[in-house]
Amino acid sequence: MRQETLGGLTVRITGGSDGNGGGDGPVVCLMHGFGASGTDLVPLGDHLHAPAGTRFVFPEAPISLAMGFWDARAWWMIDMEGLERAVRTGEFRDLSDRVPDGMAGAREQIMAMLNDLMPCIGCAAQHIVLGGFSQGSMLASDVVWRTQRPFTGLALLSTTLLAQHEWLPLIPARKGLAVFQSHGHSDPLLPYPLAKRYRGHMTEAGLTVDWIDFPGGHEIPPRVLERLGLFLQRVFAR
Repeated sequence: MRQETLGGLTVRITGGSDGNGGGDGPVVCLMHGFGASGTDLVPLGDHLHAPAGTRFVFPEAPISLAMGFWDARAWWMIDMEGLERAVRTGEFRDLSDRVPDGMAGAREQIMAMLNDLMPCIGCAAQHIVLGGFSQGSMLASDVVWRTQRPFTGLALLSTTLLAQHEWLPLIPARKGLAVFQSHGHSDPLLPYPLAKRYRGHMTEAGLTVDWIDFPGGHEIPPRVLERLGLFLQRVFAR
């Protein structure tokens, strides 16, 4: 693994011909969720059966939550009190009308990171699958819907719809884009029905969504990794 500063963000790069992002293989860029460390998703590069030579890129969110010895980070701040109340009471949290403060800034940082990444490791946008887990997947969505970069695909692990009055008119412009989406039936943080609704909006707009649900919560089980590997093999073979 190698570490770079790209677009002002700390970025960890693995895979490729040398384990440090070498070679000219395609790229999977995954962003971690709220409260995770910058290394949280790095092990996925060793567990995904992506095409040989695939490079994996893991940006670290810029906001430090300063949780003791744990390097907890965030792309933008969330209403922790509301989240804890919802988990405690089983409240159905529909965030689809919200445009989080800080999401636009996070999007600009990821765009700057991608601008620096492409010459750094030698790749083009059409050879990149962008994605993430939880808050990282919401950020990936925002980047894809609001830009015209020709990404290979979008990988959404335990996500939800945000800013629907802004996102939904933009999604049809990505008609034909390959999307991977996974969600647990018992997710206590991001309700399963809202993930299905988001999938419906994407398929109605003409996107191809590989959907996998599982009998679990807010997590990435082995079954999801297996299916994501198959998704990567297929989209990078085009």
